[in-house]
Order: sequence, then C-alpha cells, then structure tokens
Amino acid sequence: MITRWIDHMSDEGRIPLLFFLVGFLAGFAFIRFSVRMIRAQVRWWPGNVTPGGHHVHHVVFGTVCMLVSGVALVAVYVDGTQTTGAVLATFFGIGAALVLDEFALIFYLEDVYWAEQGRTSVDAVFVAVAVTVMLLFGLRPLEFFDVAGFRDDPDPVVRALIVALAALNLLLAAIVLAKGKIWTGLVGLFFLPLLIVGALRLGRPGSPWARWRYTRRPKRMARAVRRERNVRRPVVRAKIWTQDLIAGQPDAAHVRAAAEDVLDRIVVPAPPPHAERSVDTDRESVTAG
Repeated sequence: MITRWIDHMSDEGRIPLLFFLVGFLAGFAFIRFSVRMIRAQVRWWPGNVTPGGHHVHHVVFGTVCMLVSGVALVAVYVDGTQTTGAVLATFFGIGAALVLDEFALIFYLEDVYWAEQGRTSVDAVFVAVAVTVMLLFGLRPLEFFDVAGFRDDPDPVVRALIVALAALNLLLAAIVLAKGKIWTGLVGLFFLPLLIVGALRLGRPGSPWARWRYTRRPKRMARAVRRERNVRRPVVRAKIWTQDLIAGQPDAAHVRAAAEDVLDRIVVPAPPPHAERSVDTDRESVTAG
C-alpha cells in the first residue's frame, strides 16, 4: 500500500514535496533535540557555535541552507530529475525547519526561544506542516479555482463561473478570518464546506467580527465568551501540553494553570468600535496638549 502511494506521488510529481516534509520534520526534531542537550549542558553533545564569543543562532544556518538549495532547485527546474529535486527539497526542508524554529526571534527581534513568546515558533512549525501535508495529498487552495480549465476553456460563462467560485472561497475565508478562526480559514481554503461552517458559526468574542456585530448585542457576546471558554479550554490545554513536550518537560498542573491564564487573557469581549475611536481621540488630545 505504501509503495502504491509513493508511486502515485511520483506520477503526480509530488516526490520533492514529500522529501521536503521529511527533511523539515527531521530538521525540526534534530534541532529541538540539540538545543535541549545544550541547555542541559550534556558533556558529550557539542555546544553553541560561538566564533569570537558571538552566538550564531541556527536560523543563520537555516537561511544559508534554504538559499543554496533554493537556488539549486531553480537552476535544475527544467532539466533536473525528480531524484535531484527530492534531494534538494530535503535540504530546503531542513533549512526551513531551522528558520521556523526561531521564527519568534525573527518576529520579536529578540531571543525569546525559551520564553512564552517562543511558542510562536512552534505555532509556525505546525502551520507549515499542516499546509505541506494538505498539498501532499493533492488538496489545493481555492478548491474550485481550476487554473487549467480557465486557461483551456474559452467559454466566457465557464470562466466567469470559475472566477465566481474562487471569489466565493476568498469571501468566505475573509469572513471566517474576521471571526477569529485562523485554522478554520486556513484549512477551509483547501476544503470549502469547512469555510461554510466557519462562516455560519458564532465568531470569537475578541475578533473584529464580534467588535462590529456583537458589541451592541450583549446576549450574543455573552454566548460567544461562554462558548469560547468551553470549547477552547481542552484545545488550549492540549496545545500547551504539546508545546511543553516539544520545548521541555510537560507538567499537568502547569498545563491547567497556563490554560486558564491564556483563557483569561484571550477570551474577552471585544471593545465596541466607538470606544477605540474615543481612545485614539484622547491620545491625540494628549499629544496635542
């Protein structure tokens, strides 16, 4: 069965993508193991790279690896084989893992690897893996946007229908994202029914949609807050436990306390739009004064 699946991947030209995923997962597993060994100060494991006393973060090595393998992939794009593409894609995946593992460093412009903000790197890795897996299994963004059909069929009605379906995908995705459902919007780009469900369901209480639509409807806002806490509590706990498992030693008491702290911070009603304008006006008045 596995052999048949690999043959199918080869026929579809997705072997390089498969090897990118393998390289990405292997690179991420290796670098997480490495930094934990370094933090534990294990004698038999090499330490940080510090030429002249300056700590070189592994994002630097990842960037170089991505650049070299990416340029090579472009260079062999026309004449290269799938084997060549798979090898280069593996190194590109390793480099991407090293870069995304320090995504928080890039985003915050400070070394927050072991801090709370460092969990942003784990989130970035999860997103990259999810998107790659969906692409690997043949899913594509804008599910009904048939590029080949648009190009090959000169019928303006057919082309208009293809564009309309693609626009519907984007509109629903925009609504879902406005409701604060990032993962639903991301996965929904590959699976339209999920976008429809996400667009019809209640938005998150702190989302732009809640600010525009729920601030004058207290019962709906209360429902959104209550639903958010009940639904997100097990998800937040599982996420924190997984992040702790990757970043260090998971602890049940810490997971429960951290989850409640996260819920207290993120599950709050959005301020009404006029309140934000009032704050901006007050700030301008203070500045002018």
